[in-house]
Amino acid sequence: MFGQVLQIFSKKEFYAAVKETKAEKGTKGFSSWDQFVAMLFCQLGQAHSLREICGGLASCMGKLKHLGIEAAPARSTLSYANEKRSWRLYEAVFYQLLEKVRMIAPSKKKFRFRNKLFSLDATLIELCVSLFDWAVYRQTKGAVKLHLLLDHDGYFPVFAQVTDGRTHEVKIAQNLTFPKGSIVVMDRGYVDYALFARWKKEGVWFVSRQKGNANYTVIEERPVPLHRSIVKDQLITLNVYYSKKDYPYPLRRIEVWDDTKKESIILITNHMTFGATTVASIYKDRWQIEVFFKTIKQNLKIKTFVGTSANALMIQIWTALITILLLKYMTFRSQFGWSLSNLIAMLRYNLFTYRNLWEWINSPYEVPPIIPNGEQLALEF
Repeated sequence: MFGQVLQIFSKKEFYAAVKETKAEKGTKGFSSWDQFVAMLFCQLGQAHSLREICGGLASCMGKLKHLGIEAAPARSTLSYANEKRSWRLYEAVFYQLLEKVRMIAPSKKKFRFRNKLFSLDATLIELCVSLFDWAVYRQTKGAVKLHLLLDHDGYFPVFAQVTDGRTHEVKIAQNLTFPKGSIVVMDRGYVDYALFARWKKEGVWFVSRQKGNANYTVIEERPVPLHRSIVKDQLITLNVYYSKKDYPYPLRRIEVWDDTKKESIILITNHMTFGATTVASIYKDRWQIEVFFKTIKQNLKIKTFVGTSANALMIQIWTALITILLLKYMTFRSQFGWSLSNLIAMLRYNLFTYRNLWEWINSPYEVPPIIPNGEQLALEF
C-alpha cells in the first residue's frame, strides 16, 4: 500500500522540481526520490530516528521495488542528504500535491455565503537550543515558527512558511494576496491597520479580535438579534492619529458573549452586511486551524527531529505538511468517515500490506477474499 500511496505523486513533476531546485547537483547514487521515500516513511511510519527509518525500510527489503527504490539507504547517506540537499524541493512537491488536492476538495460549504474563507495563524515549534544553536529564540530556548493559511473548504493548508521563532506573524501576512471577495479570519496578533486598509482596497474581508488598548469612537449602534450571544453591534472609527491615518474607514465592532468561558469576545471586521451571528460563527470556525496544529503535532514527526541542521529540520517539517495533504487527498477520495488521526494510525499498520489502497480506504475493516488452498486463480487470455 505504501507503493500505491507514492503513485499519487507524479514522478515527472517530481523530477521537474528536482531540476528546478538543483537538488541533485553533484550527487551520486542516492537519488532525491530515494530520500523523499525515506522521509515520507519517517512520517507515515512514525520513525523516531535515522536508524529507525533506515532499519524499517531495510526490514522490508523484498517490497522496496514497489516504492521505486533499489535498497534502503545507509544512515550516514540519509543524514548527509538531509543536511546538504535543498529543502526547497519539498516545498515544491507540497505545492504540486496541493493542486491535486484542490481539484477534489469538497464543494459543500459550512456557511451559506460563497466567499472563500481562510484562517491565518502561526505556531511555535520549540527546539533544544544546545542542539539547534542556529535557532535561538530566547536565552535558554530555541524555536522555529510555522505560519499557515488554512482553506476552510476541506480544512487543508494552502500556504506555509517556516521562519525563526522571533519573526512576527504580521510580516508574513503582509506578503500574502487573496482572491477578491475572500474572508480572512485571524487572532489579534495580526491586527495591522495598514494591512487592513490594503485588503479593503483589494476587496478582501477580514474578521479579527480587537486589541485591548484600542481607542475608538462609536458612530452607530446597530440592533442585535434576540436570544443570541450578540451583546453589541457597532460602527466605530479609530481615534489614535497613526491608526486613523493607516485605516481611515469605519470598522464594525461586535461584542459576543462566550458562555463557556464566561467572558466577552470583541470582534472587528470590515464586512458591514453579514449578520452579527454569522461574523461570530466565522471567527468561531477559526478554531479549526488550532485543531490542525494540534493534529500535526500529535500525529506527525514535527516535534522531534532526526537531524539538527537547519536544512534537515526544514525537510522534515515540509514532509509533514506533504503528509497532511496526502491524508486529506485520501479522505476526500474515500467514502469512509475517516478522521486524520485514525487514518494515519491505520495506514501505519498497513504500509507494507498487499491490498488495493482505494478499496481499503473505503472499507478498511473488511477482510479481502482468500484463495482456497493457496491455489492460483485461472488466467484468462
